[in-house]
Amino acid sequence: MVRFAALVIGLTLYACSPPETAERPEPSAAEQAVHPVSGLPLITVTVDTGERRIDFVTELANSPEAQEQGLMFRTKLGEFEGMLFPSQTPQARSFWMKNTPLPLDIIFVAPDGRIANIEGGVPYSTDSVASDGPAAAVFEIRGGRAAALGIEPGDLVEWEAPE
Repeated sequence: MVRFAALVIGLTLYACSPPETAERPEPSAAEQAVHPVSGLPLITVTVDTGERRIDFVTELANSPEAQEQGLMFRTKLGEFEGMLFPSQTPQARSFWMKNTPLPLDIIFVAPDGRIANIEGGVPYSTDSVASDGPAAAVFEIRGGRAAALGIEPGDLVEWEAPE
């Protein structure tokens, strides 16, 4: 009797389920443009080395809370992923890696959009790395990627923040 009841319940649930061929709604543009872990907006950041343009899918840390959190506790970052920390007013910036298990390249972007300097972020370090002068933004990518891709000071960094 228990098996029969389970069979009836199972058939009822199956009959109420949408058919396999039913179209599922596509995520909206806003849902597609948000990082699944951080919930931050996603933008494209392009580094122009003069020889090639390299695009990165980038989380936009556009609030003080997002900038404070940064990539802390994150264990994965793709080869062409990053996080951008824009400054409302260009200023000297410094970063540390407390609670950040990933090695990072910390790219300081000058007000003219060119890379001022690149520093290596050591996992879990509380030592600060600083910009060489005022920075309009800081762009973090996976450690070692800047050298591997030929990204260096003087290269142009471009992005458009969503409205």
